[in-house]
Amino acid sequence: MSFKVLISDPLAEEGVEILRAFCDVDVKTGLSEDELVKIIGDYDGLLVRSGTQVTAKIIEAADKLKFIGRAGAGVDNIEMEPATKRGIIVANAPAGNTLAACEHTVAMMMSLVRNIPQATASVKRGEWKRSQFMGIEVNGKTLGIAGFGRIGQELSKRANAMAMKVIAYDPYMNYKRAEELGVTVVTLEELFKMSDIITVHTPLIKETKHMINRETIATMKDGVRIINCARGGIIDEDALYDAIVSGKVAGAALDVYEEEPPKNSKIIELPQVINTPHLGASTVEAQKNVAVSVAEQCIEVLKGGSADFVVNAPIVAPDMQERIKPYAEIAQKMGKLISQIVEGRILSVEIEYAGKAAEFGNGSKYITRVVVKGIMDTILQTPANIVNAEFAATEHSIKISESISPEAHGFANLITITLKTDKMTETISGNVLAPDKVRIVKIGDYMTDLTPSGSVIVSYHHDKPGVIGAFGTIAGKYGINIAGMQVGRNHPGEDAV
Repeated sequence: MSFKVLISDPLAEEGVEILRAFCDVDVKTGLSEDELVKIIGDYDGLLVRSGTQVTAKIIEAADKLKFIGRAGAGVDNIEMEPATKRGIIVANAPAGNTLAACEHTVAMMMSLVRNIPQATASVKRGEWKRSQFMGIEVNGKTLGIAGFGRIGQELSKRANAMAMKVIAYDPYMNYKRAEELGVTVVTLEELFKMSDIITVHTPLIKETKHMINRETIATMKDGVRIINCARGGIIDEDALYDAIVSGKVAGAALDVYEEEPPKNSKIIELPQVINTPHLGASTVEAQKNVAVSVAEQCIEVLKGGSADFVVNAPIVAPDMQERIKPYAEIAQKMGKLISQIVEGRILSVEIEYAGKAAEFGNGSKYITRVVVKGIMDTILQTPANIVNAEFAATEHSIKISESISPEAHGFANLITITLKTDKMTETISGNVLAPDKVRIVKIGDYMTDLTPSGSVIVSYHHDKPGVIGAFGTIAGKYGINIAGMQVGRNHPGEDAV
């Protein structure tokens, strides 16, 4: 099958060449929404930067689209819900511009505290006003990092090297990593109160819109300095303007704005504010890295695989991805199997993670989607994927829930799926012995030791002599080769599987 990919924003040539070696590629930049709607139906993949607004209207017209790649970190220019409902994988390249964004933040911070842009402009005007540009040292100052992901962590290393006191807040804080980096974890309220310099590194979502506003600025130190090299809209620019004019905030460094380019933003006119035109990721190295990353992810998705940085599915750290891989494998197969051995319309699915399987954190949400995908694949005409599986379940009035248990009842780890229909309730349990050794250990009330590979026949019978022989004879009659057989029973002479 020949795939077609559209690149609608400028992309580094290294990424374009990787794609061209795999599929047909069209580079068409500067398209309007209507122009994209007219042509998007021909494409399997769409790669963008921040310029293209991928709207619901565009997504609805994208009949073949399987992948939307954002060459960069922020994805607020992509409407996520319609993409997710249609099973379109949306991925970004958060690691590719980490160092570029981090270094730009450091540059903005140093420029802010030493008034470098203002002093440069003054010298170019033929002036020599040294006293006007008195700065402060960062040594010993408290840097508050709001958002402690890749960029925040890299920034903390550099701040520590400059003898700053680093505090950080993140709703999904990696406490172990923070401790390793010598960073003090605080609440967001504490960060605002304690920091001499505040820098934000969060996505722009409902919870972070105008995170810095009149109320939060009022809690900050007098003379605080604020940096935003993340996303426009995290800071209420009108509130920041008033705070700078009043002297509450000493200055700000902005790389991003609520409207880009900023047309009527009075804040850029203030001499205490330094501005750059969204340059956080604008290095040769970063543009190459993000282009290569989204190109490679696009190819993997079109080949039937998944992407490393899917944003409309549970986010799982790379080390956790490797750890949960065998669990996801057994979970999907159990979901597919149990949905075929029950009778009636499926009403609900519960997944229990027990023992070591209860320690996956956000990884369990990924496995849950994999389970639901396995189940929905037996129901839908078009196979689901981890992106739209739960949407598909909701549309079929299937309730999904998950739980954890410290006890795995005789196993080191156990994943149990309980599936309820309008006629019955059935359970299936799986266990991971090693990355390459996964087993289905229980079907209903019966203990088993089943390797879930190839085609599986599940047969319920009464435990009596001759059943296994008769089963083998029937299979042989129809040319079915039995590679292995497992029998589960609770008591001799009673029901068995």
